[in-house]
Amino acid sequence: MLNSLAKFWDGDLAWSWRHHPVAIVATLALASMLIAAFGADWLAPYNPFDLASIELMDALKPPVWSVEGTSQYLLGTDSQGRDLLSALMYGTRVSLLIGLAAVVGAMTLGIVLGLIAGYAGGRIDALIMRVADVQLSFPAILIALLIDGVARAVVPGDMHEVIAFPVLVGAIALAGWPQYARTVRGSTLVEKNREYVQAARVIGISSPVIMFRHVLPNVLGPVLVLATVHLATAIITEATLSYLGVGVPPTSPSLGTLIRIGNDFLFSGEWWITIFPGAALVLLVLSVNLLGDWLRDALNPRLN
Repeated sequence: MLNSLAKFWDGDLAWSWRHHPVAIVATLALASMLIAAFGADWLAPYNPFDLASIELMDALKPPVWSVEGTSQYLLGTDSQGRDLLSALMYGTRVSLLIGLAAVVGAMTLGIVLGLIAGYAGGRIDALIMRVADVQLSFPAILIALLIDGVARAVVPGDMHEVIAFPVLVGAIALAGWPQYARTVRGSTLVEKNREYVQAARVIGISSPVIMFRHVLPNVLGPVLVLATVHLATAIITEATLSYLGVGVPPTSPSLGTLIRIGNDFLFSGEWWITIFPGAALVLLVLSVNLLGDWLRDALNPRLN
């Protein structure tokens, strides 16, 4: 284990990271947010969604540095008396979980369809790529809104909060698979003519085994870079849907839901309720995007 870590630290990717100040700062910022989000149960001062711990008399408290602020609530409270710092930590976790789950779903579907399209060719390739082209002609947010609306129309109203999380993940995943499919298809078209694929065919290995055991490992490089960038897009899409009121319920809000709730108080003087969730969302997306840009450059042989 230690030898593997030492080899990685001495490798080209780690060397590139150590000599890239922007990547280092982005990594530290993202790591801090990940620790705060997934350690919220232990690190957060309060549980903002425990009704027994909410004090309505503390509603709309400003941040600690304001004249009416208190050290009990560092970033102030919202209209229900919930600690905003704790709400940000829990909300960031919800946004990250939805973004990661959506990226995994989109990546899985896109890789499978891209491998099939590139390896099979012919009408199958044409059909899959035309579906991808049609979907790419619409903004991802509209696709996600359509899928979310259809799911809510089919499911009874009392089940909407129960299915909100999986529906949101599925909507974002189905809106993002074409990018992975096109990337994997292009790489598969090159790899399927290599000698190792021809040799595997000669000795009788089946096509599914060739695709997923031999071709897939050689096309994952661009996919990992795309997944890093797509994570930021998925988080923004989730925040947009939640801001529009079709995302996760207020009982377990994400950053987008917190921004929507705070927007009602923005012009009445309680600016912190929406500014701090917005700043957290910007920092999270910016960190992921900067890391994705660095990873793309680090894995590009033309720039090395």
